[in-house]
Amino acid sequence: MKLRLVALGAKLPAWIAAGYVDYSRRLPREFTLDLVELKPEPRNRGKTAAQMLAAEAARIAEATAGYHVVALDERGQAWTTKDLAAKLAGWRERALAVAFVIGSADGLDPAVKRNADAVLALSALTLPHGLARVVLAEQLYRATSLLSGHPYHRE
Repeated sequence: MKLRLVALGAKLPAWIAAGYVDYSRRLPREFTLDLVELKPEPRNRGKTAAQMLAAEAARIAEATAGYHVVALDERGQAWTTKDLAAKLAGWRERALAVAFVIGSADGLDPAVKRNADAVLALSALTLPHGLARVVLAEQLYRATSLLSGHPYHRE
């Protein structure tokens, strides 16, 4: 199953990349996770936040074309790890490629969330965008482990 993480952001600390790579490499072979980093719109060019988000949305649309889109937003649905595993199983059965989208410092354009197939909250807390990458990769690893028959640590 093809998974993609589309993330706006640049110049992240090395520990972000290390954490992301560690968990993405742990995924079972049947799940591939690729990272598409998009440069956020410059915040010093006199554009409004809405104009910047709209420009970012256009690039997100290109990077997610042909994918089932899950937008990450703190106001989205809260899924448990088991919920994520069940979603992955369903998407795999339907042969869907799935793209998870993490916005820029101003979040995601409302159109991205409106057009997404799902809106997921990793936490009710606001997470730094780089940390959200690591948390998502870890949760994908944990969910695929459940699908592979590994016991869940709470049972």
